Amino acid sequence: MEGKILIVDDEAIQREIVRDILEDRGCEVIVVGSGVDALEYIKHDPVDVVLTDLRMPGMDGVELLEHIKDCDPEIVVVVVTAYGSLESAVDAVKKGAYDYLAKPLGKEQLTLVVERALSRKKLSDENRSLRQELQERHDFHNIIGRSPKMQDVFKMIEKIAPSESTVIIYGESGTGKELVARALHYHSKRKDRRFLAVNCAAIPDSLLESEMFGHEKGAFTGAHSQKKGLFEEADNSTLFLDEIGDLDITLQAKLLRVLQEGEFQRVGGTQTIRVNVRLLAATNKELEEEVKEGRFRQDLYYRLNVVPIYLPPLRARREDISYLAQHFLTKYNAKHGKAIQSIASNVTKRLMDYRWEGNVRELESVIERSVILSDHDRIEIETLPEKLQEAVSPPAPQDIRNFRIPDEGISLEHLERSLIESALKKSNWSIKRASELLGISYKTLQYRIQKYHLKD
Repeated sequence: MEGKILIVDDEAIQREIVRDILEDRGCEVIVVGSGVDALEYIKHDPVDVVLTDLRMPGMDGVELLEHIKDCDPEIVVVVVTAYGSLESAVDAVKKGAYDYLAKPLGKEQLTLVVERALSRKKLSDENRSLRQELQERHDFHNIIGRSPKMQDVFKMIEKIAPSESTVIIYGESGTGKELVARALHYHSKRKDRRFLAVNCAAIPDSLLESEMFGHEKGAFTGAHSQKKGLFEEADNSTLFLDEIGDLDITLQAKLLRVLQEGEFQRVGGTQTIRVNVRLLAATNKELEEEVKEGRFRQDLYYRLNVVPIYLPPLRARREDISYLAQHFLTKYNAKHGKAIQSIASNVTKRLMDYRWEGNVRELESVIERSVILSDHDRIEIETLPEKLQEAVSPPAPQDIRNFRIPDEGISLEHLERSLIESALKKSNWSIKRASELLGISYKTLQYRIQKYHLKD
């Protein structure tokens, strides 16, 4: 019988009797005289099993049990009580104790219970190790996903991260594009250098040029000193341009020069500055369509689109939803000092049925809200936002495998336009409802309506 046992008892003779019995069985035994001393020891040294008396001055055994479960829920606790207070021992078991022993302690009964407790701890450790192994297998630098689509993304990151190629990441808002960019950087040869990022949609065009390329003193009103831009700061490192589809057309030309020549000039400057920057970009727009509409330079598009990565929306990888929800539950338990154990099955069903227009970011927000509002040991449906409490299952997609293309051919654009018109009519021109019927995002449908000049 191997394991580390912590004995907590205010009676010195009782502690030594139990120590001798367990050491004879091959256990490592530590003895302390109070609950306070027990907690102080556990903070610095791991133990497998705590054997504690229930009746002690100061902190009693039940209070110690509660503190231990807060400190390390994996520790197995066995309580010891007198025959006359078995009710207290049963209460302790309800609160998380593994088992109880009644005084006077018999050698065989003590050995049997401790042996079972050690087996329980060993099984718990093995399960934790297996969970960690599974998590490492399905997590990739804070990007979480078990689905085949996400596993393909992970393989792509591993394959292209060591290269110096430009990468563009396509995906709806909230799908984790910056996490992918960071994973590419931290698995590259530049990982020891600082990762820099800027959101092109969050900064006005008048300031973005200075932010990216820097400026000279006096270049414009308020430019009281010279400033280095992100491209200079990212020399020999990685620069991530988020929402590059929103970049002003004039700035696109300057960016193209950096990609082609590796050089630029600060705003208001004449000196040519050379840099070695690996550029990563992301967008929630369809850049090919932006090129056709004249809003994005074709030459820049081809420079960026060397290696594209496509992040699926959360509704396209529903098998990841419950896994992500559990991950966020753990994260926000820690942040808000909660100990919520699980998510109710009816809540999980609502999470699975919801469309998640805001993707992973929206799911994370929902779980944090539920953790904050929950008064129970699991997430219940009343903690969800109202729109999720009323969620309905999405319509099952129609099987179109039997659809036959006519011999004379068919226009794909005409077919798409007809389907969109049909969905809009069916939904009384509710773009939100029509996008749900078509299985596309609200923003994508808006773009298609503009593209085909559709009107109510």
